Amino acid sequence: MILFIKWLAYALAVMFIAWLLPGIGVENFVSALLVAIVLGLINVFFKPLLLFITLPINILTLGLFTLIINALLLWFAGFVTPGFYVEGFWSAFFGALVLSILSTGINSTTKEM
Repeated sequence: MILFIKWLAYALAVMFIAWLLPGIGVENFVSALLVAIVLGLINVFFKPLLLFITLPINILTLGLFTLIINALLLWFAGFVTPGFYVEGFWSAFFGALVLSILSTGINSTTKEM
């Protein structure tokens, strides 16, 4: 049940980001649900590998390079998900930043359930 609530919350977060930022768009709520699944799969399978590969850069930048990795992964999700687009790197960067803030709230809210 908590997984379903998180999935809906992330889909709503994607819809909010598409409404907030001009370079990111989503066609409908079904596309937002699909984006939430794709981002979850990307974060499970690709993000740990990328963080391990870029560990020296992350140490030098005190973890700020993780924002660039998040932006690239969001940009990649825009390529592979139908009905969702990210126009450029800076749109992906600010979208990933907002999504990171919203995901912190989602995770802390669902942790209490």
